[in-house]
Amino acid sequence: MAQLGVVLATFGSAVTAEDVPAYLASVRGGREVPGDLIEEFRRRYDLIGRSPLIDITQAQCAALQSLLDSETPGDGTRVVAGMLHSQPSLTGALETLAADGTRRIIVIALAPQYSPIILAGYERTVAAWRDDHPQIDIRIAAAWHLMPDWIDALAERVEEALANLEPQVRSGIPIIFTAHSLPRPVVDRDPGYITQLQDTAAAIAARLDLSDDRWSFAYQSAGHTPEEWLTPDVKDLFPGFRSQGITEILVVPLQFLADHLEILYDIDIAAGEEAAEAGITLHRIALPNMQPAFIRALAAVVERERNACAVIGRS
Repeated sequence: MAQLGVVLATFGSAVTAEDVPAYLASVRGGREVPGDLIEEFRRRYDLIGRSPLIDITQAQCAALQSLLDSETPGDGTRVVAGMLHSQPSLTGALETLAADGTRRIIVIALAPQYSPIILAGYERTVAAWRDDHPQIDIRIAAAWHLMPDWIDALAERVEEALANLEPQVRSGIPIIFTAHSLPRPVVDRDPGYITQLQDTAAAIAARLDLSDDRWSFAYQSAGHTPEEWLTPDVKDLFPGFRSQGITEILVVPLQFLADHLEILYDIDIAAGEEAAEAGITLHRIALPNMQPAFIRALAAVVERERNACAVIGRS
């Protein structure tokens, strides 16, 4: 029996173009999905081949399990993966832990910046499951966007990317931190979420000793809905860079922790093509994926939340 269950939770993903209709239907809560939207997403999946998100998340679980076992052998922690809109599901992951006799569960959304409003899908799923399992103590980990281990991990990825560039490029290449765009009406309900994103960018810039004119913040992956989405999109910055004679840039996603469509298509293909049309070569960092420093950051989140559970239990 695991004394503590840990669920690494993500939004989920279609794996190939064939999975797109079911995935989009889940994202849209069962509402009809326009045919042109299905075809566009199928086109994108055909271009990237397949999304490795689920495979990487499960590998992250295995790596975190191994690290926790090595640091605290016999403490009875079990790590599993759970997705909101694909398999293995978040509800299924919780059921697996409950069936194992686990009575304390920590859900870690694989997005360092956290808002119960903006990431409401996790809150709804966990709340509904908690109602059916009142005997189990379950909590969603709070934001971990400024935890030193996380900042170190992402800074390491930036340093690796810079080291792969020619010295004359490395010394002055602009760095653009990106985050997933959101509908403005949603953000207006919790503007602190954007502050978390900006604080993460500032912390990494400070960690790397970047001057203020060396880095900027932009959005990516705006959705296919009519309301206003946050700007500037990273692609909106290209004309300004080109007018300054800048021909190479480095993109640093702040909240994507594994390769998937929003990186492999939105950045590598779509943004990369628009950058090339503007005469700019777009580089990006490697995502955390299986990076040892990132797995250590996840372990630090587990330890923080474990301690918080212990304090609550004694109060």
